[in-house]
Amino acid sequence: MKNFGKYIIFISTLFLRRESFKTYFNLSVKECIKIGYESLFIVAIVSIFMGAVTTLQTAFNLVGPLIPDYVISLVVRDMTLLELSPTIIAIVFAGKVGSNIAGELGTMRITEQIDALEVMGINSSSYLVLPKIIASILMYPILVVMSAFLAILGGYIAGTISEVIAGTEYIYGLRYEFNPFNIPFALIKSYVFAFLVASISSFQGYYTEGGALEVGKSSTQAVTKSCIAILIADYVLAQILL
Repeated sequence: MKNFGKYIIFISTLFLRRESFKTYFNLSVKECIKIGYESLFIVAIVSIFMGAVTTLQTAFNLVGPLIPDYVISLVVRDMTLLELSPTIIAIVFAGKVGSNIAGELGTMRITEQIDALEVMGINSSSYLVLPKIIASILMYPILVVMSAFLAILGGYIAGTISEVIAGTEYIYGLRYEFNPFNIPFALIKSYVFAFLVASISSFQGYYTEGGALEVGKSSTQAVTKSCIAILIADYVLAQILL
């Protein structure tokens, strides 16, 4: 509870003694490149194989004369939108981006760069952390949309190549009884997960104490706590929104 209270206070300090809009804009653009653009490759690879494996495993387990083939792509569609793309990619996002944020801020703390900003009268938490949170909230939903598309595409490619489902059946299953709310639900989860990963990782890195060894520990704790927060938030959002 002590750390949770410290975390809440840390979030509240982000909006005190703010810098100019131009400063945050420039910093946020740089963070968008680091957080979003540099994560494209790993997200794309994970998404394609995630969709392909889900298709093959679903086809393997849904064997029966009464089960139509299009159910395979229906299951892949709903699993991808509701859980795989928002949540599984969030775990990858925490490992890739969260550890980087914690390591960067932890290094700045132990090398006294953050203290130097405070001496100059700059709110270091707002100057360093707020652009990272803004960039994460802006870029992660885009990554989720891309992930969902690539996962479904990967399922289509795997299904047709392995001949477990015809292309027309796969596309029919994607359209069959589609619930439009699944897309806003996935985006809501992506915004929440993006905030949790960026804020928790920044909190861990910002309050790093010690030396280089502690920076590594902060990065590990940032990923661990972000993953736990993602899973808890996933359950809570499912209870509230579904």
